Amino acid sequence: MRVCDPLVLAALGGSGDWRDGRAVHDLPADVVERVLHDLRWAELMVPTRGAEDTEFRLRQWSSHELWFHERSRSGRQGGSADGFGRTSWAKGSFDPLPARPDPYPGPAIDLPEPDLALLRRTDPTLTAVLEDRRTIRAHDEDNPVSLDQLGELLYRCSRTRGVRDIGGVEYVSRPHPSGGSVYELELYPVVRHAEGLPAGMYHYDSHERQLRLVREASHQSVRRLLRVAKFAMDGSPQVLIVVAARVGRVMWNYEAMAYALILKHVGVLYQTMYCVATAMGLAPCALGGGD
Repeated sequence: MRVCDPLVLAALGGSGDWRDGRAVHDLPADVVERVLHDLRWAELMVPTRGAEDTEFRLRQWSSHELWFHERSRSGRQGGSADGFGRTSWAKGSFDPLPARPDPYPGPAIDLPEPDLALLRRTDPTLTAVLEDRRTIRAHDEDNPVSLDQLGELLYRCSRTRGVRDIGGVEYVSRPHPSGGSVYELELYPVVRHAEGLPAGMYHYDSHERQLRLVREASHQSVRRLLRVAKFAMDGSPQVLIVVAARVGRVMWNYEAMAYALILKHVGVLYQTMYCVATAMGLAPCALGGGD
């Protein structure tokens, strides 16, 4: 909420009396009533001893989560004409981000591509994958995930299948869906123990199907990521896949709901990774927090 009048700001600070709509700090009564109306409409003003403190359905919400929930939906926005949804608001003012980010300067490792025709014939059925999917928190240290398996997982989940340029904006196709075909998510495998792949943090180049080294295994950021991840498991993961977002790919097009859309994309990607890992016989474990 933006308050421009210092008298209103002083009153909101608690030194005034808002009971019964009486004027405070020399504010006219009609101004006081209008401020009260706006505060009630935005649900920013509640009774001091109301249900907000005693009912779980209200108290369960933190202020920032409730505000985010309210503002990222169309109910109070009125549609795209009022600054909500896919408005392409930045068009003409800012250049859209390209589909492919600048490559990291580290050495590139080519990843083998799986035989999709063979997988179509031999993979478990969709029903089997959905029913067999489990979160597995323990890894077999004697049989670590291999470079070929990691490459297949990344290829099947998040490779770039094609890019189209429409009006100067690049739209992407990948195996999982993405609103507006923007595909802002980038994957960073953090490797602790993998067959055929040195430990370290890599970026997955979904266009070239390559891994590029970002940080050596000894770097403090790599150690910290693996240390935090192990709290959700029985030990440090062999490979932690960090999901990052190039938010400008989404926010160039969308207003009010852009960040919420990114979070939905993460959920879609998580499910895709779970299904592919299950079909491959790997041990997936999704993490709900962020860094």
